[in-house]
Amino acid sequence: MSDSLASSTHNLNDQSSLTEWLDYMQQIHVSAIDMGLSRVLPVAELLGVVQSAKDDAYVFTVAGTNGKGSTTAVIAQVCQAAGYKTALYQSPHLSMFNERVRINGEMVSDQTLIDAFNKVEAARLACDLTLSFFEMTTLAALLIFAEADCDVWVLEVGLGGRLDVVNIIDPDMAVITNIGIDHVDWLGDNIEDIGAEKAGILRQDIALVYGSDQMPTSVQQAIDKHKATCYQIGQDFSYRELDSKTWQYSNAAITMQLPRPALSLTNTANALSAVLASPLNIEMAALEQALQTVKLAGRFDYREVKARHWLFDVAHNEHGVMFLLKQLLPLWQQHLAHQTTDNQAPATIKILFSMLGDKDIDKVVQCLTESGLPISDWFIAEIDYPRAASAEQLRSILTNYVDDVQIHEFNRLSAATDAVISASQPQDLIVVCGSFHTIGEALSALKIS
Repeated sequence: MSDSLASSTHNLNDQSSLTEWLDYMQQIHVSAIDMGLSRVLPVAELLGVVQSAKDDAYVFTVAGTNGKGSTTAVIAQVCQAAGYKTALYQSPHLSMFNERVRINGEMVSDQTLIDAFNKVEAARLACDLTLSFFEMTTLAALLIFAEADCDVWVLEVGLGGRLDVVNIIDPDMAVITNIGIDHVDWLGDNIEDIGAEKAGILRQDIALVYGSDQMPTSVQQAIDKHKATCYQIGQDFSYRELDSKTWQYSNAAITMQLPRPALSLTNTANALSAVLASPLNIEMAALEQALQTVKLAGRFDYREVKARHWLFDVAHNEHGVMFLLKQLLPLWQQHLAHQTTDNQAPATIKILFSMLGDKDIDKVVQCLTESGLPISDWFIAEIDYPRAASAEQLRSILTNYVDDVQIHEFNRLSAATDAVISASQPQDLIVVCGSFHTIGEALSALKIS
C-alpha cells in the first residue's frame, strides 16, 4: 500500500462521514473488481463473521443473472413477517449506499456502517492486505448482521457466485434465479461457464431453488457433485396468474391462492419455494402479509410522478430486457385501455436511457427497438459513473436500429429527465432503463426517495 493511502486511513475514524469512508475504500485496492476469496477470507475470519453465520443464522444465498434483488426482497419480507430477525444484503444501490444493508426492512444508519468500516479496516491492516470496495463493504454488512444477532441472513451475490465475497458464508439454502450472458470478462462468454460460476454457491447436501426451465449441464453437474436437492420451476413448483389481484402458487405439497405482489411473479415463486423448502416456520398469514407489503424500487416499478406515467426498471442486459418486455406488453395494453381518446394524440412510449460502456448496449437496444412497442423518442445522456457509456456511443448504436424515431441527447441524465417530461403528454408512458445508475439518477432528478 502506498504511503499516501497508508496515512489516509489514520485520518478516518468513527467521527468521519459515510461519504469519506466510501471515497477512501474506493482507493485502497488496485482495481474495482478483483474476484477471488484468498484475500478476503483471512479478514473475515479475524472479524468472526464466517463462524457467526455458521453457528447462529439460517442463510439464504441468491445468485443469478437477473432477478436477484426481487427474489431476496421477497425472501426477507416473508421471514420478517414470520417473526424472524432478518438481515438483507443487496447490491448495487439506487440512491444511497445504506440501501444495501437492512435489518427487518430498515436501512442501517450511517454510524452503524462507519463503526463496521472501522473494524473491517483494522482487521484488514492486521492481515496486511488490500481489499476492493465491494469486499470491504460486504464484510462490513456481514459484521453488522453478526453483531445484531440476526436469525436469518438473505445474501445477494454481487458477481457470479464461486468467487464472490458473499460466498465466504456457507448457505443453508441456495437460489439461482436464471443464467444469461453478462459480465463476460469475468464469468465467461457462454452459458456453461457462467452456470459453473453461479453454481459455485452450492454446498454439500443443501437445497437449490433453480428459477429457470433451462439448466446448463454445468449446473446439473454441480448439483450431482454436492448431492444437492434441486427444486426447479416448471418441474417442482409453478405459478399462474388468476387476476389483477391474485395468483396461484403450487408445489408437490401445497397449492395456494395469494395476493399479487408488486414484483415479478417468477421471482416471487422462486423466493416462496426457498422459504417453504427451509426448516423455518412460515405460516400462511406471513406469506400473505409479506406479499402485500414487499416492494423494491426500480424493478418493474410503475409510478405516476409530475403528471406523467413512469416505468422504472434496472434491466441492463439482453436477458433482463426480454424479461422487462414480457411484463411491459400487457401493462401497455392495460395503459391504453385507461386512456380517453377525445382530443388526445395517440399514446406513445418514450425511453429515458443510459448504460455502462462495458455492457452489451447493442443487444439491449436491438431488443427494445424490435419489441413492436410504439416508441416515439429516445432521451439519452451519460450517467455519472466511471464506466458509463458516452452519449455519443449511445447515439451511434441507436442510429443502427432507428430511423423514424427522435433521439434527444443531453449532457446529464437530470437534463434528459426534465426534457422527457416537457416532450411527453399525460397519456404517454415513460420507460426508464439501462442501468441501476440510470434509475438512481432519474429518481434523484425527480426528487423521489
